[in-house]
Amino acid sequence: MTLWLQRPSLDALNNSLKGSISEGLDIRFEFIDDESISASMVVDSRTHQPFGLLHGGASVVLAETLGSTASYLCIDNSKFYALGLEINANHLRGLSSGRVYAVARAVHVGRTTHVWDIRLSGEDFKLSCIARLTMTIVPWGDQPARSLI
Repeated sequence: MTLWLQRPSLDALNNSLKGSISEGLDIRFEFIDDESISASMVVDSRTHQPFGLLHGGASVVLAETLGSTASYLCIDNSKFYALGLEINANHLRGLSSGRVYAVARAVHVGRTTHVWDIRLSGEDFKLSCIARLTMTIVPWGDQPARSLI
């Protein structure tokens, strides 16, 4: 059984990032299965802090992009939208080049909140960051529903 109410193609997911911070940081959706979704981001001058390592804020952008998209895929988009409520991240290891890969898995998918565990690793598969994202699920109300995908 799958976690997702909708399962768009990776191409559709990647097209949804155009014109956003995610496109500027070369974030790409890589994989989706029944209970997780993954993406990657470039580690270069676009995402470095002044000492040449992956900026913690860039890691958080990747984590929130992934978790927000995961929540979007779990809800009826004609009735609800998902907004980030809280994110925290523990940066465990520095990365200086290549790509960083992230996998989001649900901790809780409820009616009004979702919680995601997002793990980031370098190309060597060593853990570099653990993030937890809490999303709030809000009814569209009088606003017209919009689709990301």
